[in-house]
Amino acid sequence: MPLHLSDLLARPDLRLSVAYDVPPPLLARTIEAATVSDLPAPGKWLQGGELLMTIGLLLPEDPAACRAYVRDVTEGGAACLALGLGQGLPYQEAPEPLTAAAEEAGLPLLTVPDGVPFIAVTKAVFEARAEEQRERLQRAFATQRRLTAAATGDGLRPMLAEWTAATGVGAAVFDPLGRLLAAAERAQRTPPAAARDLIERVAARGLRGSASSTAAGQQLEVQPLGARRLRGMLLLTGRPDDAARSVVPGLVSLLSLELERRHLRDEPERRRRSALLSELLAEEDPAPGRARDMLRSAGLTAERVRGVVVAAEGGTGAGGAGGRTAGAGAAEGTADGTADGPAQETAADLALAMPGGLVRVVDGAPGAVIEAVVGEDLDIRDVLARFAPRCPAGIGPATAPEAVRVSLRQATGLLAVSRSSGEPAEARQSQASRLLLDLGDRRTLQGYADTVLGPLDLADNGEELTATLAAWLETGGAWDATSRRLGVHRHTVRNRLDKAMDLTGRRLDDPDDRFDLWLATRIRRGDASATGAGGRPTPPPGR
Repeated sequence: MPLHLSDLLARPDLRLSVAYDVPPPLLARTIEAATVSDLPAPGKWLQGGELLMTIGLLLPEDPAACRAYVRDVTEGGAACLALGLGQGLPYQEAPEPLTAAAEEAGLPLLTVPDGVPFIAVTKAVFEARAEEQRERLQRAFATQRRLTAAATGDGLRPMLAEWTAATGVGAAVFDPLGRLLAAAERAQRTPPAAARDLIERVAARGLRGSASSTAAGQQLEVQPLGARRLRGMLLLTGRPDDAARSVVPGLVSLLSLELERRHLRDEPERRRRSALLSELLAEEDPAPGRARDMLRSAGLTAERVRGVVVAAEGGTGAGGAGGRTAGAGAAEGTADGTADGPAQETAADLALAMPGGLVRVVDGAPGAVIEAVVGEDLDIRDVLARFAPRCPAGIGPATAPEAVRVSLRQATGLLAVSRSSGEPAEARQSQASRLLLDLGDRRTLQGYADTVLGPLDLADNGEELTATLAAWLETGGAWDATSRRLGVHRHTVRNRLDKAMDLTGRRLDDPDDRFDLWLATRIRRGDASATGAGGRPTPPPGR
């Protein structure tokens, strides 16, 4: 227990007395240390919580100076002031100005009688503090033993229950997606919104750090769990005392060990689902009913699914359909029988994060890739950002279950685009030209567009001509649709396009010319945010 001022007053060997009627709340102050000083302004030498003792050698006598002295001691953080009395000392009783100043400032004032040396008070304080430390260590060891005994049981909840029973601090464990795995009490199954924010922050940072905050007067703390990768998060609800705080690292270690054991225990199921995916992809033309039944047996009930391919950490290529496969998280997987640790670990994380999804690792030249089949409604970009950051990834289009091979093939083809753009590439029909343009060098593409559309840039109404040409091409050559989009008569559209063709020397009925014009306007549209004054492209450096 902490040492309170009242505890010192209760010790008969010290014979301490109060100089005035000190209110009980002031007597409940905690004493952190004892020190002696006869300086006229000792406040700057204090750290807070001290029992400051003095014989009053330089103590001022007038009321104003006494108030200044007491104010300095109080602002220094002293919990109490004690005046030594005795034969040959300046004071035989507490002087009235000092007593009045202390009572006015709310600073407890004690007197140390003759025959009780200051060292006796100091020893009493430090003995009590040492006993407090011993008691704290004993409680910490007892709590640690209870947690260790609970860890030999089954699951996370016994450890959380023992922790809360020993410390009074609520605890719950969540998986990397923020889903509840276990809680010490039923009331903690729905964490407050502030806790959700902390969980999201820690999940985004992985094992790199914890987070804490205070919501509605309640302290919240989230600690990451796991050995080499994030396996979960511990939410503590409440303020642990010093003894409990010293046990938090042990609790984190035991919970991390349990989650790692759970991860290994789930390995057979990951292997089964990997084998199921391989079986589904092995059939060239599976019957719709059979493909759907296979996915439903794994818990994937979505009407439409999509394929996802991720280049493993350190990998630079995509494996083909004929490569060797291994279950997500399997111990083997490469051609020489050694483990591809990063690929298997990433695959296991993705398998956890994709409800009902099927995941496998495929070996191929020049590196392993992870293939997955997930439901159309899954926010796959969020999953990839969290569990496979900086990994090239392709996302295939949503298809019926029997056509998932096609979606995976398209996802594989997008890995090169993902490497170039630095973010997952998704297959969409409307993005086909965008993907093509993203692969090209910007200076080269701008030069190409300038070559094709340069004559229009030099015309007085060049912006108008270029905009009309782009609108006509985007509507598939529909005159009425172009006139409605631009808000002009169709004859105006025709006149503008005739002038544009005269300036460029192109023909709209020539497929090659039409493609050149379409590609040039697409390049210009993609660079619209980088245009200079007058709407004309800013020439690249050196031009």
